[in-house]
Amino acid sequence: MTAPGPLASFTFWVHVQPRATSTDIVGRHGDAIKVRVKAPPVDGAANDALVRFLARRLEVPRKAITIEGGATARRKRIRVTGLTRSDGMLLLGVPDD
Repeated sequence: MTAPGPLASFTFWVHVQPRATSTDIVGRHGDAIKVRVKAPPVDGAANDALVRFLARRLEVPRKAITIEGGATARRKRIRVTGLTRSDGMLLLGVPDD
């Protein structure tokens, strides 16, 4: 992986399936990455679980993950600060289109 600058960031779309049996990336959903989240979509629990999961997979602090759009929808725009897009997609295990 490359050593990104402190202001490196990228965005991507996720399609969230709440109330799943486990939390994991399950592939693509159109142009988005499909993520199953065990938490229910109540009081922001699914969003919190998504941020924790992505931070763990991307090896960044939770504050580096921002839901820029779609906070109440299944389709969300995510911003990750501190990584390049190619490194982020590699850590997520998803090909970068």
